[in-house]
Amino acid sequence: MKTALRLGLIGMGNMGSLHARIITEGKIPGLELRAVCDENPERMEKWSGGSVQSFATASELIGSGSVDAVLIATPHYSHTTIGIEALKAGLHVLVEKPISVHKADAEALLAAHQDPKQVFGAMFNQRTDPRYQKLRELTQNGELGRIHRINWIITDWYRTESYYASGGWRATWAGEGGGVLLNQCPHQLDLLCWLFGKPERVRAFCQIGRFHEIEVEDSVTAYLEFPDGATGVFITTTGEAPGTNRLEIAAERGRVVIEGADIQFIRNEVSSRDWSRDCPDGFAMPPVREVRLPVSGVSTQHAGILRDFTRSCLEGSELLAPASEGIHSVELANAMLYSSETGSTVELPLDAGAFAGLLKKKIERSTFVKRKSEPSGPANLDNSF
Repeated sequence: MKTALRLGLIGMGNMGSLHARIITEGKIPGLELRAVCDENPERMEKWSGGSVQSFATASELIGSGSVDAVLIATPHYSHTTIGIEALKAGLHVLVEKPISVHKADAEALLAAHQDPKQVFGAMFNQRTDPRYQKLRELTQNGELGRIHRINWIITDWYRTESYYASGGWRATWAGEGGGVLLNQCPHQLDLLCWLFGKPERVRAFCQIGRFHEIEVEDSVTAYLEFPDGATGVFITTTGEAPGTNRLEIAAERGRVVIEGADIQFIRNEVSSRDWSRDCPDGFAMPPVREVRLPVSGVSTQHAGILRDFTRSCLEGSELLAPASEGIHSVELANAMLYSSETGSTVELPLDAGAFAGLLKKKIERSTFVKRKSEPSGPANLDNSF
């Protein structure tokens, strides 16, 4: 059994640099940075040298024999092509979110994963948050009963014009394939599916460039319907300050709210369904009590996913965030954009070809000229999506 995993980092922008820093500071036992790759040589200078090789192209790094695994942190469209190449070369692969820009590409990427011995993970670092892990436990063990309603307001992804101008690929149909749904919110869309399952219908309203000089969506309000009858509302934007991150679940057994560091669970002593059936008073509500939910540990974020991926490669343990589940957030983001563009309710599973065709037309018809500049200050690498 190997005691160390040799990793190559492909893409040394904000996220690649964050991962390199975590690894070189020794925060991931058994993980060694052995190679870096970026089309801009200056981005590799800080991280290369000694035992760390630098490569001009992903293909050179993948074929070098210097690594056992790669982490792909490039602009979105190349997640698919580089991922397929690395998988076919027999390497373990960890890919930044989203795993692909659209569902058809995600299906092609997942189809390339043929060897069960190859570890293929996605960087869904929010799954390491103990609050969401506790909520998943409640939904999985039936403690909440049947879920009636889900509301998530996630508007604390505030971004400035300087952020969007910092890269030519950002916030364009050709370079990124979308805006807040493809860049910031894959995390929350992943958690929605991880916690509650995939919705079966989506009606969304996406505002294009409402707050910024961009050609993609920066404000979204979506209505969701789930197979069991539960409904949801999902609201997000990169234009609201100070913003909110509030997840509220109404269920038979009470109400759960995750906002800030805490989980609030107001529990019905009798389920709302049983109380409605048996109570003789037409206005009475079931008695409630606040339940203290112990949340142990801290959210380990990117380092947690890196540790989990390393253990899986070296020891064969089950992944917290397998790439096979990454297609769900891609499909949901695509469905929201497709619903808004077509002015219709979208049934899931989404027609992957129809959305790919829509995106292709938006790229071909784009006349948007993007303002470019370098950001005036250093990137906040802990929140640099």
